[in-house]
Amino acid sequence: MKNYTITVNGNVYDVIVEEGQTGGAAASAPAAKKAAPKAAPKAAAQAGAQGAVKVAAPMQGKILKVAVAPGSAVKKGDVLLILEAMKMENEISAPQDGTIATIECAVGDSVETGKVLVSMN
Repeated sequence: MKNYTITVNGNVYDVIVEEGQTGGAAASAPAAKKAAPKAAPKAAAQAGAQGAVKVAAPMQGKILKVAVAPGSAVKKGDVLLILEAMKMENEISAPQDGTIATIECAVGDSVETGKVLVSMN
């Protein structure tokens, strides 16, 4: 048997591969049992922490600055972060008054269109 640690979309999985078996189902069954407990707690923690209002990236780009922290109170129009796209700095603003619940990105991250950057309550 060989043990591997695999990271997929930020979730870490410990996988055990048995050598010398034919048929993929028998070899992958232990891996599925092992991986599920590690992934479930992380997903549950993120879901519980996120706010009701999600601010998504309007375009792909790179995060240059994060101007808020979790727990910060913001007003509609306040700058949450700066997103660089096509050599232009774009201010991503709060869509409404609220409190920052989570920040889903960091300075230097490359983000795709639609990725949640910040969640608010």
